[in-house]
Amino acid sequence: MPDARRFLLENAAALVTMNGTREVLTDAWVASENGLITAVGRGPAPEALVGGAPVGYERYDARGCVVLPGLVNTHHHLYQTRTRAWRTAVDSELFPWLRTLYPVWARLDDDDFHRAAVVGCQELLRSGCTLTTDHHYLFPRAASPHLLDIVIDAALQTGIRFHPTRGSMSRSVKDGGLPPDDVVQDADTILADCERVIARWHDPRPGAAVRIALAPCSPFSVDPDLMRRTAGLARLHGVRLHTHLAETRDENDYCLQVYGRRPVDFLDSVGWLGSDVWLAHGIWFDDAEIARLGAAGVGIAHCPSSNMRLGSGICRVRDLRRAGSPVGLAVDGSASNDSSNLLAELRQTLLLHRVLGGAAAMTVNEVLEMATLDGARCLGREDAGAVEPGRACDLAVFDLEAIGYDGADDPVAALLLCHPEPARATIVGGRVVYERDGRRPDPFIPRPSVPV
Repeated sequence: MPDARRFLLENAAALVTMNGTREVLTDAWVASENGLITAVGRGPAPEALVGGAPVGYERYDARGCVVLPGLVNTHHHLYQTRTRAWRTAVDSELFPWLRTLYPVWARLDDDDFHRAAVVGCQELLRSGCTLTTDHHYLFPRAASPHLLDIVIDAALQTGIRFHPTRGSMSRSVKDGGLPPDDVVQDADTILADCERVIARWHDPRPGAAVRIALAPCSPFSVDPDLMRRTAGLARLHGVRLHTHLAETRDENDYCLQVYGRRPVDFLDSVGWLGSDVWLAHGIWFDDAEIARLGAAGVGIAHCPSSNMRLGSGICRVRDLRRAGSPVGLAVDGSASNDSSNLLAELRQTLLLHRVLGGAAAMTVNEVLEMATLDGARCLGREDAGAVEPGRACDLAVFDLEAIGYDGADDPVAALLLCHPEPARATIVGGRVVYERDGRRPDPFIPRPSVPV
C-alpha cells in the first residue's frame, strides 16, 4: 500500500512493539512514510515530525489507549459470512456440516460473495485485524469465473491488507470426494486461473496491499496430482501454499482409506513439506508428525472457536511451536465460528489452552506473538507483525476507557482477559481505515457494476 502519506501516532499509553526484545513502550509514538514505519519512540515526538520540516504528517492522538501491531488472521472463508448459524447445521461435526452447506453455497451469486467479503473484512478491522487471508475454494458454476477478483475488490474497498488464496476443489462425490459436482472444477481450469490471478494481483514488494497464495482445499476434495501441480506452479512464481489438514479424526480415517497413509505422509508424498506452506487447523498430529512439520518449518493456522464449535479437537500449539512451526491465529469461516472477531480468538486461545494444562500452559505474551509475528511468518510477510522501522504501519488501537476494560490493572493483558471490545481505530499503511465512532467505509458497499 505504498503512497506519499506521512503519519504520526502519538501519546499511546502503551505500545506493544513485538520487536526483538518485545518492548512495551509507555507514552509512545510511531511515525511512518509511504505506508512503512520510519521511527518509534517514547515521550514527545521529535520536533521535526510535529513542528518543523518535513511537514504534512497526519496525526492520530492515542492518549489513553493500548496500541498493538495490527493482528494477522491466517485462515478464513469470507463467503461463509452469508450462511452463519445455518439452521440445519448448528449441531453438526465437520463432514455432515459440509454436506449440509455445500448445496447452499452452490446457490450464492456474485453479489453474495462481494457482500460477504466486505462484511467479513469490516468485522476483522473492528477487532484490530489489519492483515487477513481468505481460503477461497468455492466456484459455483452459476457465479462469475473470476470470483476471486470480486472478493479482492471488496476487501480493498474496506482498506484491509489482503493475502487471499486461489483455492480449489477437483474431487467430487463421483470421484470419491466430499463436495458435490456443481462446486468443483477440473485441474486445467484451476491452474489456468491460478496463473491469471498471480499475474494480475500478486505484489511481492514490502507493504503490498495484495499478495496471492495457492490453496487446494483438502485431501478429501482434491486429488494428489493437483496438489503436486499446484506446488510446482506456486514455487515457479514464488507464492505460498495453503490447505486444510488433520482437522478431524474423520479426515485422518479418509486419508488412510483412500491414500493408504496419514495426512502428513500424504502431504509429504505430494511435495508439500516446506517452509512455504501453512496448514489450517492441524489438530490430529502425533509426536513424530509434529517433529517433521517443525523441522520443515510448516506453519499452522490455529482456529480455536471453529474447532470448539464443530467439536473437532484442540491443536497442540505449544508442541508445534517448540518443534519449530510458526503458529498463527485465525477465525476460520463465518459459518463455523460464527464471526470474524480476531481479538476474540486471542482470548479463546489463552483460555482453551489453560483448560488443558493450567494457567501456566499459555501466557498473554505467547498469544500476542501468535497473533502478530507468527501470523506474519505463516503468510511469509516480513513486513508485518511488529512495530519497528521498515515494517508496515499497521496498528490496532484499543481505548482503555471502554467499559469492558474499566478497573483493569495490566492494560495489555486486559485485551485478552477481559471481554473483547471493538478497536477504537485500526490503521493500515498509515491510514485510519476503521474508527469505532464513525467507521469507514460503509460496510455495505455495492459491488461495482462493471467487471472487476
